[in-house]
Amino acid sequence: MDIMAQESRHTSGVYYKRDVAIVRGEGALVWDQDGRAYIDCVGGHGVAIVGHCNPDVVAAVQRQAERLITCPEVFYNDVRAELLAELAAVAPHDLDRAYLCSSGTEAVEAAIKFARISTGRIGVVATKHGFHGRTLGALSATWEPKYRRGYEPLVPGFTHVAYNDVDELAAAVTDETAAVILELVQGEGGVNPATQAFAEAARRVCDEAGAMLIVDEVQTGLGRTGAMFACQRYGIQPDLMAVAKALAGGLPMGATLLSPRVSGLSAGVHGSTFGGNPLCAAAALATLRYITTHDLPARAATLGQRALERLGAIDNIVIKEVRGLGLMIGIDLRKRSTPYLKALMDRGVMALPAGSTVLRLLPPLVITEEQLDTVCDAVAEVLAS
Repeated sequence: MDIMAQESRHTSGVYYKRDVAIVRGEGALVWDQDGRAYIDCVGGHGVAIVGHCNPDVVAAVQRQAERLITCPEVFYNDVRAELLAELAAVAPHDLDRAYLCSSGTEAVEAAIKFARISTGRIGVVATKHGFHGRTLGALSATWEPKYRRGYEPLVPGFTHVAYNDVDELAAAVTDETAAVILELVQGEGGVNPATQAFAEAARRVCDEAGAMLIVDEVQTGLGRTGAMFACQRYGIQPDLMAVAKALAGGLPMGATLLSPRVSGLSAGVHGSTFGGNPLCAAAALATLRYITTHDLPARAATLGQRALERLGAIDNIVIKEVRGLGLMIGIDLRKRSTPYLKALMDRGVMALPAGSTVLRLLPPLVITEEQLDTVCDAVAEVLAS
């Protein structure tokens, strides 16, 4: 049976599907069932940060799979211990503990729970156009109505303020606020970077109100924005930080990093069956070491600037704005992005939407200059057509 027909017959139906079956990947390239290659600027929604089938990650998974695949956190484990130490070494100052889980939404859920138990408060201030996940707690922090519709009532205590509005943020944070949660570059919301003033205000108002600052680095973390974590580019210190997507080089893993301000955590207050399993921990350890050894954050900064300059130089009235940080790039259009995404795929480039009008590029950080130039040329061509 044809791959697409077979999958369509048995899948849940909750995903938009493109008419292509991807069967292989290497670096920044993927191949479909007919052998056609594509430059992948979807990257598993930002997951394939060290490239598809990165040899270091593959080797680590193979070694670990032969030794021990699963081991819950009721026992200690050697590779998990190494991973926790490595995470603490690359994390912003003071985030030296981590709760391990399997996804970004789980990392956000844990951050919200830990902020509430630490402060004894329930209020959470999030931002309009922010996206934090689809489980009920993370969905309550997510703003876009289309994701929330049909699931109300959501978790109480959440409010949303305009992104980059310092005054509105300051007015919303009170002595009943447990946490402020924000992305320093909104991904799903349109690749919108925070202003420096807004990022600094978030830290300041949390300090003044005794609230926790949660920075969602699920998409921006691990080198994507030109630093290991976006908060380091802004010079702000989170109390809790959610990390996932690229963490295990393609395998499912998330982490909630904790500062000393986080308290009230004791055995049994939270947990995860698959969190910190040795197989994903081995993949994550190899991924972190590859990122640091090859200085992928610096590579993302250099290549991202190159792409922003090339895309910004396209003279086309369809483009409203080109924005982003590192290799997290959004091309905001005056028209809906869907036809252009299809046209790009026809030219051998995979890209993402971010809202209805933004073309989003999340290539692996190992993408070559030539491949990136091909992507920029393809964008110019499809917009001109």
